[in-house]
Amino acid sequence: MGKNIAVDGPAGAGKSTIAKKVAAKLGLIYVDTGAMYRAIALYMIRNHVDGQKEDAVNEACEHIEVSIQYVDGEQQVLLNGENVNGYIRKEEVGNMASVTSSYPKVRAMLLDAQQELARKQDVIMDGRDIGTCVLPDAALKIYLTASVETRAKRRYDELVEKGASCDIKEIEKDIEQRDYQDMNRKISPLKQAEDAVLVDSSDMSIDEVTNTIIQYYQER
Repeated sequence: MGKNIAVDGPAGAGKSTIAKKVAAKLGLIYVDTGAMYRAIALYMIRNHVDGQKEDAVNEACEHIEVSIQYVDGEQQVLLNGENVNGYIRKEEVGNMASVTSSYPKVRAMLLDAQQELARKQDVIMDGRDIGTCVLPDAALKIYLTASVETRAKRRYDELVEKGASCDIKEIEKDIEQRDYQDMNRKISPLKQAEDAVLVDSSDMSIDEVTNTIIQYYQER
């Protein structure tokens, strides 16, 4: 699996932000696997599929094609040919993705696409099970985390900046719920790979985390 980097961790730990910066500095391709799961979740919401019903989700998967393309180095997620980057960051899509990503059919559908990307080029990929399942042979595995309070505050600031009104306590509850779902699902639960380096970003700036990961990579 070449010189790939796997970044895992809970919701709101800053995985995408950090992975993009590391990719830019090391000349790697950034693959946001969460965005691929969110695209599937968006299809379920748009088509009024009940995410709690695995059979209904499996049936809907027959009508979904998710692919990735890069425009000026930015990842674009395509859902049946439509660029859905502008729609997948909503809270409801994230919550639906947390449910539907636990189903074997949904995971199998995206696993092949993700591994194929990593075979073709050196990537930094972030998600929940990259080091444990998707890229078990990655050159470097990072488990990036932060306290629930820190993650809620970051999400809160992000939403306020976008002009949304929100309650930080509600966001904390959402994050705890997502953590529980991600860590307790039967298929590919979120956990730190045995050979992953733990990075807690609670008291670190984005640049500090980025430089720490680059340092580990160069030491390999």
